Amino acid sequence: MTIFNHSEFDQHQQIVFCNDPETGLKAIIAIHNTQRGPALGGCRMWNYANDEEALTDVLRLSKGMTYKSALANLALGGGKSVIIGDPRKHKTKELLAAMGRFLERTGNQYIAAEDSGTSVPDLRIIEQNTDNVAGVTEHLGIDGQPSNGDPSPATAYGTFIGLKAAVKHRLNITDLKGLKVAIQGVGNVGYRLAEYLHKEGAKLFVSDINPEQVEKAVNELGAKAVPLDQILLQEVDVVAPCALGASLNDETIPLIKAKVIAGAANNQLARPQHDHDLHDRGILYAPDYAINAGGIIDISYERSGYDVEKAKAHIESIGDTLNEIFNRSTKENRPTGEIADELAVERLS
Repeated sequence: MTIFNHSEFDQHQQIVFCNDPETGLKAIIAIHNTQRGPALGGCRMWNYANDEEALTDVLRLSKGMTYKSALANLALGGGKSVIIGDPRKHKTKELLAAMGRFLERTGNQYIAAEDSGTSVPDLRIIEQNTDNVAGVTEHLGIDGQPSNGDPSPATAYGTFIGLKAAVKHRLNITDLKGLKVAIQGVGNVGYRLAEYLHKEGAKLFVSDINPEQVEKAVNELGAKAVPLDQILLQEVDVVAPCALGASLNDETIPLIKAKVIAGAANNQLARPQHDHDLHDRGILYAPDYAINAGGIIDISYERSGYDVEKAKAHIESIGDTLNEIFNRSTKENRPTGEIADELAVERLS
């Protein structure tokens, strides 16, 4: 396994490999950049095929968090952590406590939040051994409902705002009634996005590795269930990737019929070249770290004393950021991901 020559290594400041034989913990913490402030990013637990896959994921995700915070105009840097293992089989209180001890050893450079495979209760176990945890404070959420710190509602709302901006730019549509949207993954974020779209009258097509979530969307939102390997290929207006990354790749992009891609998943592009491929096909791609920044914005307000109206207004500014990206892309005839990277670097500086 190489580090400094790894394809996803991008001048990361610190990479920590964590091993605790007693609890079975194997994890990686990646701190990409702390120029704007401490690195904030989720702690993911996933059953990676091998260590290389886990390293690739954490390196990509941590860089994405740097750009996400910069685009969202937050005084935060970018980092990420991954625990290697099946969260349904291998997660224990002892393992989470050990992760907390490793987080504490990074000083105040990295702050962990909820991510795929972890939850607010998990983070509360982790924080018993460290102060480097966020997203666990109870407050009134942006939806007016009590929140335990889970950023999923804010991520979903920001994605909804961004999707509307993308649809208006590419399809010149402001009324979502009858808009066809295929959602890949209806978990915590994807399902909430589906609820927002359903209220606006959109027609939904959904898939998920969890059949119960699909059934729930069918029964409660009138969605149509679609096989996992077909969800991106539907005859729809919008594709919303809300599962794991790299779903936009050499195999899927040539078959996508939608004119807009706007979803909450991280690292949707398997390779940077796919940004150009989408642009060449006339598909408007809402860069993932721009559209899914609602969660980190929400957590940043929790850290500084939560103000619901200010947090909501800040999340709604995701639409403004995307409009700037889309307009630059149209004017300069360049891919949106390329423009987003440039804008993030500008704001990082």
